Amino acid sequence: MSKKLYITTAIPYVNAKPHVGHVMDYLIADIWARYQKQMGHEVRFQVGTDEHGNKIAAKARDVGQNLQVFVDENYAEFKKFVDSMNISYTDFIRTTDPKHQAAVQYIWQQLTPYIYKGTYEGWYCEGCESFVTDKEAAATNGVCPDHGKSYQRLSEENYYFKASEFSGKVREAIEAHKLKIVPEFRQKEFLNLIKDGMPDVSISRPKKSLSWGVPVPGDDTQVMYVWLDALANYITVLGYPEDAAWKDYWPADVQVVGKDIMRFHAGLWPAMLVGLGLPLPKVLLVHGHVTVGGAKMSKTMGNVVDPVEIINKFGAEALRYYFSRHVSTTEDSDFNWRKFEDAYNNELANDLGNLVSRTANMVTRYQAGVVGEIQKAEHDMFAYNEAMRELRFSDAIDDAWVLVQGANQFIDRVKPWEIAKSAADDPEEKEHLDEVLAHVVGSLLQAASMLYPFLPATSEKITDMFGTGVIKPAEGVLFPKTKLETAEAQPAPVAEPVVEAVAPAPEPEPVQPEPPVSDVAAG
Repeated sequence: MSKKLYITTAIPYVNAKPHVGHVMDYLIADIWARYQKQMGHEVRFQVGTDEHGNKIAAKARDVGQNLQVFVDENYAEFKKFVDSMNISYTDFIRTTDPKHQAAVQYIWQQLTPYIYKGTYEGWYCEGCESFVTDKEAAATNGVCPDHGKSYQRLSEENYYFKASEFSGKVREAIEAHKLKIVPEFRQKEFLNLIKDGMPDVSISRPKKSLSWGVPVPGDDTQVMYVWLDALANYITVLGYPEDAAWKDYWPADVQVVGKDIMRFHAGLWPAMLVGLGLPLPKVLLVHGHVTVGGAKMSKTMGNVVDPVEIINKFGAEALRYYFSRHVSTTEDSDFNWRKFEDAYNNELANDLGNLVSRTANMVTRYQAGVVGEIQKAEHDMFAYNEAMRELRFSDAIDDAWVLVQGANQFIDRVKPWEIAKSAADDPEEKEHLDEVLAHVVGSLLQAASMLYPFLPATSEKITDMFGTGVIKPAEGVLFPKTKLETAEAQPAPVAEPVVEAVAPAPEPEPVQPEPPVSDVAAG
């Protein structure tokens, strides 16, 4: 039965260009969305940009640009990046959009019974756009661990949201898995964080301290705190409150966030929803961070990896593959150029690319390009589907790769080229060869279907080549082998790839084994 489903991603600040950390939100959500569509469901999929706050205003000032021009240009960069990753989003929201701002002001008014004015005195991190307690500041010696900058000491009059009033309901929802936090250790981590209750949260700043944001209704001296504005996007993008269609998709089935912003999404956001009388999201999927060479990315360390550069030089499918299979869905993972090169050449080019090439070559050579009746593959889908349902995406693509490697091993073991030597004069051998190649094609098509959420363009090429039973000639080269000139150094910038071969290898004589086409794969 078809369902209407909804998945969201955290909206990034537009004070800098996209980095590899942003890859995870978009890719994880896209994998889930594509899989659900394969299952016949209708999916709304939100992405967007967070365009308010002090650090955005400060960055625009540093570069000498008008604020709106600055956010417009950076929004365009993020949208271009998301599109270049082949992300199947349905909705792109900007927090500077007038409809969003009007909806946020409506939300403020609905939460008025739980809002009061008070004086805040304590610590603030501009990089995080968040306040921290004395205890949190002391634990890190007054320096933000994420940004490496000292906290600012503030004393100002703000509006507060009574998040403390909803601590019990939020805790009960999480413990009962009505709001399930994945992985489980993150859930335990958050429940421990709020074991003594959630503190009230400052939700505004004086206009003199923060002018770039949504005005507080009825008080022109205050501007909304950026997190209240940003979190609301998950429902305003659906049309809340004016368009009743938002009810068809809320609550969200999955909300994807990084571990550094879990507490806002597991605490403040659910408290806001309870205050609004709205249901909580079903699952909060928290992913880890991506390090480079074992260290956090930093411009000063020179280890920042530009995902746009990876896409430009290796293609979106290579980026998607590496981050799907070699970066954990939920744990911290390291990006390593040597590992990236090995994965590209040994797995994408050798395992999958050669399987496509040698299969197409054999069907063309021995059967005039006609597969005949394609045999259904025998790979058990239980482990794959269970991993997808449980959001263990790196495990799911591992299972798909078992089928890819198994098909290669089957070819090496059965040796269709040996069968072909006697097939011309022996009807039984001809039938055996037909069955062997039909089995290989069936395995390849099943692998393509399993890989679709991860590598949609590659999956579609394989299906297009083999799906009708008549081989469709390939156009271009799929995953030409490359060599990173700077791969010895870790970490290292992406080197211009050296294509070892871009044309099919010479066909062997019929009496020789069918070799893997190691330097080129058709697609």
